[in-house]
Amino acid sequence: MVSSGNALPDTNDSRPNVLFIYTDDQSHRTLDSYLEEGARPWVKTPNLDRLAAEGVRFSMAYGASWCAPSRAVVLTGQQPHAIEGVDLNRDPNSARPWATLTDGYDPEVAQMWPRELRKTGYETAMIGKWHLGQNSGHGDLWDHSVVWDQNTPQGDWYNDQSLSIDGASAEVIPGYSTFVYTEFAEEYIRRDHDRPWLMWLCYNAPHLPNTVHPDTRDAYTDVEVPIPHDWYGPRAGKPTYMRTLTMFEPDIEGRPRYGFPWHDWRLEDMILGYNRLVLSLDDAIGQLLNTLEETGQLDNTVIVFTSDQGFAWGERGYAWKVGPYDACLRMPLIVRYPPEAQPGGVVRSPVSIADVVPTILSYADLTVDWPLHGRNLRPALRDPSEGVPGRVLVEHFLSNFGSQIKAAVTDDENFTRTIPWWLMVVEGKHKYIRSLVPNEIEELYDLHADPDEQTNLALLPQHQVKLKQMRAALVDELEKTGAQFIDTIPAPREVVLTEK
Repeated sequence: MVSSGNALPDTNDSRPNVLFIYTDDQSHRTLDSYLEEGARPWVKTPNLDRLAAEGVRFSMAYGASWCAPSRAVVLTGQQPHAIEGVDLNRDPNSARPWATLTDGYDPEVAQMWPRELRKTGYETAMIGKWHLGQNSGHGDLWDHSVVWDQNTPQGDWYNDQSLSIDGASAEVIPGYSTFVYTEFAEEYIRRDHDRPWLMWLCYNAPHLPNTVHPDTRDAYTDVEVPIPHDWYGPRAGKPTYMRTLTMFEPDIEGRPRYGFPWHDWRLEDMILGYNRLVLSLDDAIGQLLNTLEETGQLDNTVIVFTSDQGFAWGERGYAWKVGPYDACLRMPLIVRYPPEAQPGGVVRSPVSIADVVPTILSYADLTVDWPLHGRNLRPALRDPSEGVPGRVLVEHFLSNFGSQIKAAVTDDENFTRTIPWWLMVVEGKHKYIRSLVPNEIEELYDLHADPDEQTNLALLPQHQVKLKQMRAALVDELEKTGAQFIDTIPAPREVVLTEK
């Protein structure tokens, strides 16, 4: 493999291009090809379905707990607890509490693989949403960049965004962001490339608010939108914070309305608007596939389509990510690369956003000199039936990374809209969740028998052996990824077990 220290590009380089398409808050249930995993039967995404038909889709793909940590995992290949040099210092009392007050990452400290990829001869580009501070990496990570910095959103988040092109001062670019980003991406694809390229194309859709394109405004008007039964508590068998958590208020008819922090929608309308945003995304994917085909690059380009994480539609009271439940975290993951990926293949093993990094670097024939925490998915692309061995680890430490995490316990300042820090591990069909609050119950679910995570097996005597195994599996994953806080994880509550 090519060492990241090699710097002389080879104009006869035969390594494939990489188009890494990365959406924002997109649930796997927005794709028709994920019908058996819970997509609504009225969802229509023909271009994304084409990707799945011509490539391999992963039916159990998990993102990070929310947007910025997911991007940090993508750029480093490491879990948040191991990432140094990233600082998302914020002012929660400001008018823009999500805004990072610093550069976000220190290029002298933060180990990021696009920098190493450039050294081996790849051209790199980043187009779309940046969410890791005020330094978006032009000239360090990217040869070409078109950046919308979510620190400074204007208007409705989708129309006439201010974009920084190749490190210049931001200027308003007229148009709807999904199609503006796509036009910039098509222009880059059409360039006369004498080296392989990687483009990280970061759409801000389908992140709220639901600023839909006029062409999709009337879509899905005659469909039935089911409402989750547990949008409102109480919820038995859950940790204290989850028993009554809800992000909704009942209207006069007792149906859920979502009103935090800028909206006031019926839940049904929020779900419809969200899926209308995906219709525009699907059109954009079709344009990109056509451009790759027209330029003769389609079958020499590894296409990875995924998101930073999912988004719940009322399940367990959430209209958000951040929660440790599948409705909040699961996202689509599709890889198309005809020389290798089996058309129409489905991998049913749990995988995560961290697994994307070693997979891309394997195609680029690049080894970096720091440990990666994901798994190379290429064997599963060749033979999806073999699955992916190992576990998925996801953690929620809000905006904290590396040595900023002094102890794995949630103090009064670290709750996120009443949600504490947590750790989660998935192995096979089982998921284990540890809320990082002293004297709190553990959670264990059988995702095959109970995909809605209603029955907490940790409270049942017949599942105590599996509970101990999964508890040990979490510690094992933390040890393998160099976590320094294991001894500070608060002990769980001892519960009186009852038969069910």
